[in-house]
Amino acid sequence: MKKSIFTGLKVADFSWVAVVPLSIRYLADHGATAIKIESRDRPDILRSFPPYKDNIQDSDHNSFSPNYNCDKYGITLNMNHPKAKDVAKRIITWSDVVAESYIPGIMKGWGLSYEDIIKFKRDVIMISSTMQGQTGPHRSLTGYGVHLASLSGFTALIGWPDRSPAVPYGAYTDFVAPKYIVASLVAALLHRRRTGKGQYLDVSQYETGIQFIASSILDFQANGRELQRRGNRDDMAVPHGVYPTKGDDNWIAITVFNDNQWRQLSRLIGDKELLESEEFSTFESRRNNEDQLNRKISRWTSNYDSRKLMEILQSKGVPAGMVLNAEGTHDDPHLKFRNHFWRLKHSVIGNHTYDGHAFRFSKSPAQPKMPGPCVGEHNYEVYTDMLGFSDEEFANLVDEGVID
Repeated sequence: MKKSIFTGLKVADFSWVAVVPLSIRYLADHGATAIKIESRDRPDILRSFPPYKDNIQDSDHNSFSPNYNCDKYGITLNMNHPKAKDVAKRIITWSDVVAESYIPGIMKGWGLSYEDIIKFKRDVIMISSTMQGQTGPHRSLTGYGVHLASLSGFTALIGWPDRSPAVPYGAYTDFVAPKYIVASLVAALLHRRRTGKGQYLDVSQYETGIQFIASSILDFQANGRELQRRGNRDDMAVPHGVYPTKGDDNWIAITVFNDNQWRQLSRLIGDKELLESEEFSTFESRRNNEDQLNRKISRWTSNYDSRKLMEILQSKGVPAGMVLNAEGTHDDPHLKFRNHFWRLKHSVIGNHTYDGHAFRFSKSPAQPKMPGPCVGEHNYEVYTDMLGFSDEEFANLVDEGVID
């Protein structure tokens, strides 16, 4: 088996929900030993979100949390217990990286802020990721990625101009922030390798989201132009839309950036007006007649199977992609060929599909080892074998409710 890139790295993961758990999963899937720390009284709130295996609504039948916490060991620690701080300090002493995603002040209240930790673990790298960072007037505001998608400006831009805004599907910024977090952690690890010094990383998920809308912000700053909702239309391409195909609720996305792509598309459609009329002869004329153009394309696409039409268009150099639902994505032959989805056997919900990564290291690939844990699934193994607690210490901590 090839050695993974983060083999030997140890992570104490106090985080919950999505952003930081996903970030630490990148490390765990690539060899890091990561311990997910939660409490039975207050388990990761992600465990309360559906879907549930067989519709059994308890923490261990939830399928969200296992997907976001692959390759992590799971333990419980009741941080409200007076003795929990000393246990947490032993976990942190063992670790190289400490990760958390509570509102500012929670870790400090437990005596585990970065300033507290470096008193006994000088070279620790700590990451705190919150809605809007550790400082500023809105530092304590709570919420989820769906709120940040609106605050960052995405919601105002999505939808049709004559209708109310449409929220991006899912908690959009939850899948933006991990990329910045992992890159920052890698930089901090490289810095520690060179200097022996750790760092504290303060990540504002709001500010990571803004990076993905930078062009519209720059246009406003430089030119005073404010981007508006316009459906599927785009400044750089016409046609640029999603069109119906044969069957019930089947669609294909088609984008044309240049005249060569337009000629190929119009020839395939075979509409004489598209081929000869001045209304569609240039980019600007097509832009000015986009509604009419979209109607013509829709009539043509509705006669084709989505995948077949995608293949025809791509073979002619026209950018096109069939619109897949969840089932279609899961069964996509290309993703199957690349083994994108992992199948792992969870101790409660059984064989389950887990998302793979969009990249592959040739010499140190991700190696899925185990599904995300049930609540406290690895308590004995972690506390005794990995952290060095004696059997007697472990039993006493359980009896006292420290390990809950």
